[in-house]
Amino acid sequence: MRNGVRIERHLCETHAAEHGIAVQPAGKIGELIKQHVSALTQAAQAKGNVCPTCRLTFAEFKQHGLLGCAECYRIFEGQISPLIERAHEGGVKHVGKTPRRVSCEIDESARAKAELAARAERLSRIRVELETAVRAEQYEKAAKLRDELRRLAEGPGRGDV
Repeated sequence: MRNGVRIERHLCETHAAEHGIAVQPAGKIGELIKQHVSALTQAAQAKGNVCPTCRLTFAEFKQHGLLGCAECYRIFEGQISPLIERAHEGGVKHVGKTPRRVSCEIDESARAKAELAARAERLSRIRVELETAVRAEQYEKAAKLRDELRRLAEGPGRGDV
């Protein structure tokens, strides 16, 4: 009251405490809200980032030892990399087995690349021999080399690679 006039103010708990008014939330819901606000305040003050996807903080990760989602690995990379390195005794590069299906595909791909490289090498070698034969006026040899070049150029199944 001021000058005999009753003044009504609506203050939050923090501002009421600043004005010397002790506010005790009534009932269970009040206690839940108070705990929730306290937890949010502590989380905001906690050092570290917050995952934008699952809202996990680094403090929560340290407490539970579990990340919330795949994005957490990127967000907390700086903090968890040393932990992962220590847990795996420095071995942070995957060197395990590959599935057979993938392994076969890799082998076939590597074999195909090797065959193409060998074929290109052979074509190059034959072209050099052809030029040498023409310069030396060995026309019969040059004709055979020319025919072999054509056969190899037609397709990979035709040549002896």
